[in-house]
Amino acid sequence: MTVKVVENPKELEDAYTVRKLVFVDEQNVPFEEEIDQFENDATHFVLYHEGSPVGAGRFRNVEGYGKVERICVLKEARNIGAGKAIMETIESHAREKDFRKLKLNAQTHAIPFYEKLGYEVVSEEFMDAGIPHKTMVKNL
Repeated sequence: MTVKVVENPKELEDAYTVRKLVFVDEQNVPFEEEIDQFENDATHFVLYHEGSPVGAGRFRNVEGYGKVERICVLKEARNIGAGKAIMETIESHAREKDFRKLKLNAQTHAIPFYEKLGYEVVSEEFMDAGIPHKTMVKNL
C-alpha cells in the first residue's frame, strides 16, 4: 500500500473515484454534497494497493486546526490497514505544516477506529448528509 499526496489530475481523479464509490454509491450521500466548494483549498491524498486506488482523504486548515476530511476506503480494502495508513500520512503532513491540533467529524460507526489513533470525541451527535457524526480532536 502506498499513500500519496495528490500531485496531478490523474491522482485527484483517483481520489474522487474512491470518494464517489464510498460516499455517493455506498452511503447515498448526494454527489453535490460530497464534492464541495472546499476541494481547491484542500490537500488531497490517495491510497493505492496493487496499483489501484482504494482509499482517499483530504486535509484543510480550518480556523487554526488541521481538519481531516473525506477519509474513505473501498470495501475490498477494509481491514488491511488502509484507513490507518491514510491517517498516518495525513498526520505526518500536518506535522510538517506545523499543525498542533487536528479535528475531524467522524461517522459514529467509525469512532472506535479514530479512538485507536488517539482522537477524542468533543461534541454531541449531529447529522451530516443524513449520517450521524461526532466531532473528534487530537493533539499532535
